[in-house]
Amino acid sequence: MSPRSNSSSVPFSVPRSGRLAGSPAVRRDGKWCLVFGSGSVIATDPAFTGELDRFAALMAAADQSVAVLRTAQGGPLASRCRGRR
Repeated sequence: MSPRSNSSSVPFSVPRSGRLAGSPAVRRDGKWCLVFGSGSVIATDPAFTGELDRFAALMAAADQSVAVLRTAQGGPLASRCRGRR
């Protein structure tokens, strides 16, 4: 998969709504918006929204991988890894 592929070629689902990893990017009804204290702007640039889709898909894949690890190890990873780096 190329780094600039669109979300339709990504095997992980991109949420229909929700904030992207604490950023001002929010997906609402299939459209990306940038939300700030003074309002919001709909993102219309296909290159930019494609990157947002790609990043959201990668975040979903990471979340799925963590869930698989937690299940395989029989519980939350955070409690076992606390304090280790």
